[in-house]
Amino acid sequence: MPLAQITLFELLQQGGWAMYPLGCLSMTLFALILFSWMQTSRGHFGLRPSRWTDRPLTRQLEDKLGPLQTKSGTARQREKTEDFLNGIEGNTLRWIQYMNVIATIAPMVGLLGTVSGMIGAFQTIATGGMGKPELLAGDIGEALITTATGLTIGIPAMIFYFMLRNRLDARLEEFEEWLEETSSGSGIESKPVPQGIGPENPKR
Repeated sequence: MPLAQITLFELLQQGGWAMYPLGCLSMTLFALILFSWMQTSRGHFGLRPSRWTDRPLTRQLEDKLGPLQTKSGTARQREKTEDFLNGIEGNTLRWIQYMNVIATIAPMVGLLGTVSGMIGAFQTIATGGMGKPELLAGDIGEALITTATGLTIGIPAMIFYFMLRNRLDARLEEFEEWLEETSSGSGIESKPVPQGIGPENPKR
């Protein structure tokens, strides 16, 4: 069959068994990118109004520190704030780290499919297929397509891994700036943040 007449589905079919785990990895990567992008958005942190969440992180922190609005609770407020920030970073970074795992695994699965295709090609040659190139087409196609697919998944996974890590760091820095803006001598209290930074209705 001429190459121009081969559909994408038929091309993926030539990849053999390795295309199934690679397909799962690609869908998992897409879900992780979408979820992590939302988790590192300014709206999720409460640094701008958002219609996607009713309880941004700024409001969650205010609710946690509300009962501690006393002079004696200042140290406790700092401890709660640090624990809150560490929890945000740890929980979000955990999902972003999975992209690094996919970026490592996907090319390896593609390479395994390449080895499987080459083994099949050598077996075909051993059984008398040397004079019939069409018998080798399937095995060679499996060997090449799986490698290309693994790299196609692994490269974007690595790019988005670093991109979302930097995005998370930027949100945490903005969140700390918001904390400084809303701090007082006795701890954290709600007040409007200038230049549009802060929850939509920070005052209660």
